[in-house]
Amino acid sequence: MAHRRHRPLLRHRPDDRPEDREDRLNSVTESNPDIEISRRRLLGTVGAAGAAGLALGATGGAMAHSALAGPAGGAATGAAGSLASLGSTQVAFHGDHQSGITTPLQAKGHLLAFDLAPGAGRPEAAALLRRWSDTARLLMAGEVAGSADSGIALDAGPSSLTVTFGFGHSFFERTGLTARRPTALDPLPAFSADRLDERRGNGDLWVQIGANDGLVAFHALRALQKDAGTAARVRWQMNGFNRSPGATGTPMTARNLMGQVDGTGNPKPAEPDFDRRIFVPDAGPGPAEHAWMAGGSYAVVRRIRMLLDDWDRQTTAQQEQVIGRTKATGAPLTGGGETTEMALDKLGPDGKPVIASNAHARISAPEQNGGAAMLRRPFSFHDGIDADGAPDAGLLFICWQADPLRGFVPVQRKLDRGDALSAFIRHESSGLYAVPPGPRAGEYVGQRLLEG
Repeated sequence: MAHRRHRPLLRHRPDDRPEDREDRLNSVTESNPDIEISRRRLLGTVGAAGAAGLALGATGGAMAHSALAGPAGGAATGAAGSLASLGSTQVAFHGDHQSGITTPLQAKGHLLAFDLAPGAGRPEAAALLRRWSDTARLLMAGEVAGSADSGIALDAGPSSLTVTFGFGHSFFERTGLTARRPTALDPLPAFSADRLDERRGNGDLWVQIGANDGLVAFHALRALQKDAGTAARVRWQMNGFNRSPGATGTPMTARNLMGQVDGTGNPKPAEPDFDRRIFVPDAGPGPAEHAWMAGGSYAVVRRIRMLLDDWDRQTTAQQEQVIGRTKATGAPLTGGGETTEMALDKLGPDGKPVIASNAHARISAPEQNGGAAMLRRPFSFHDGIDADGAPDAGLLFICWQADPLRGFVPVQRKLDRGDALSAFIRHESSGLYAVPPGPRAGEYVGQRLLEG
């Protein structure tokens, strides 16, 4: 990332008050419109810099563009390298699609569902989404979250923060908008392997927060929770993590807590049908009342517990048979590298398929499901140790598709009937959310539904 050098912009004075530094910052940034440095970072850094002053380099926000892309380069070396690669990266709030869908995987994540308060309806929901959108826009730009900012992330940059909002099935009754509820949001069917806790599923409103810094992510969580005020209450919350960008020497697909490379079969943005599979088309099927979802997507969210003690008792060879891929590289058992196509008809010396008929990779492959595909963008979780010593850990599974009845549902039905991995996982909660398109400048998320 290129940095442009500037003369010192602000100098800390011994008798400074916070409002004095704020006034000087406004003067500096207004007279230097090319400076794109975070107000939050600048104020926090000036407060810590002492009388020596501070030379600042202005950096443009690097827009993350693909959930499939790995970190940009190898491990960061030293504080300056870490700051450049993590803290200064900014994701756009406005756009055709909301952030957090095709954004590269982030190191920290929070998932929350809210229920509107008793008596709250469409006006309260619209006001809440406006507040949430204003806060998300500020925080994603590295700014403070208004007058009630907690100061948790004062000395941090945006750190690739994304905030994504969605509507659950029940939201439309609560707001008198059932005529505008898409049929794609119909409840998911039951699956035989489900062990669902309804207290940790569904909800009127869904929020996904991701960032490459834990405090930045928590700061957003806290700000949005306070913004909810009396209009909505938290129904459930889940916390997750991924490998930090730069932790590996070369970019690679993420691993889950089973140690498996996870996400190899994701559709790629460069594929000609990517948008058609992941985002609702402008002129899609359904009545005109559903047109507010054009450019949006549907998120299936599942808490999948991994029975890690059982899994770890398997040999590496046994684990690879369950998945159908090598553990070290993610390459199919039929040979090649991670992205090599599986040779599903290849037989071994024993006359049996090299990739077993019940291997997870075979059953979930799009070519085995009529082309059904979804963009998986998960977080791992670890919520402690049970009384029997087993880790409460696994995957916060999030997948994106233009229509869950054509994406998640057919694949999960097939997995439910005979996936070898089923013996080592347990689906413990579930939710489905309509995630509207990204807001235009001056809009709040969901405005085309709530005011259209």
